[in-house]
This record gives sequence, C-alpha cells and structure tokens, in this order.
Amino acid sequence: MDSKHTPLVRIRLAGLTLIELMLVVALIGVLAAIAMPIYSNYRERVNRTIAIQDVKILQLLIADYAASGGSFPASLADVGNGGKLDPWGHAYQYLDLTGAGGIGKASKDHKFNPINSDFDLFSMGKDGVFKSQLTQKDSLDDIVRASDGVFVGLASTFSPQ
Repeated sequence: MDSKHTPLVRIRLAGLTLIELMLVVALIGVLAAIAMPIYSNYRERVNRTIAIQDVKILQLLIADYAASGGSFPASLADVGNGGKLDPWGHAYQYLDLTGAGGIGKASKDHKFNPINSDFDLFSMGKDGVFKSQLTQKDSLDDIVRASDGVFVGLASTFSPQ
C-alpha cells in the first residue's frame, strides 16, 4: 500500500492530561481540608469520653479502698493505677483532701471554693497543664471530678450548685 493513500488514524492514549491531574489533586486537597477538622474534633470528643470513664472508674476504686481500709489511698498506686495515663499521655492527678493541709491544695471553683471535700481526681486535659482554679484558661480542658463525685466531666462545663 502506498503511504500517500493510507488514512491517518489518531490514537489517543488512555491517561490523564496535566490539567485533569491537577484538578484531581486539588479536589483531594479540598476534601482533606474539610475532613481533617471534623476528624480532629471527633478524636477529641472520644479522648474526653475515655478520660471521663477513667476518672469514674478510678473514683470507684478509691471509694472501695476507703470503704475497706478506713482512709483514702495516699496515691493512685495504692489502688493499682499509679502509672495510668489519660488519652493525651499525661498521668491522672489525685490528691487526698482529708489529710492535714489537703483542702488548701484542692481544686477550686470561680469563687475559690474547693470543688470536693474528700479527694481531687482529674486529667490535665489535652494541654497537660492545670491551675487550681477551674475557670483559669489552662484548666478549662481538664476532665475533673467535682461535688464529691456527683459531677465528672469537662472543667469548662462544671457549674457549682
């Protein structure tokens, strides 16, 4: 066959053009930008829930220890949880308030009243920092036990009765 008479056939190779590829990458970027904050907020709610459950369990162990031994433990190690970490990797904080000078070291509400009369038990929250007064900025993310165990939750949501 003569090459002058052969019809030209254009074959388009399967694949993406540069513009199509850039659009796909941009779309993935937009979806990731939307999904990451949602996932981060979800993860933070899960961590708070875990910390609340841990504090509730620890308070039951402490109460059981006190009921069987007549006094509160000196530390969380006495109830078998000395090295227990919260979901953010910080140790849970415990303080027996029934001993001499205990109330002076207690966590306090916005009027500087102790939030517990028996013992303090809390997680320092995501930032790992706490102040003795719950309404201070560093303590708002803490998971606290207050009102002698009636309230266990986020310090920023605690309201003394």
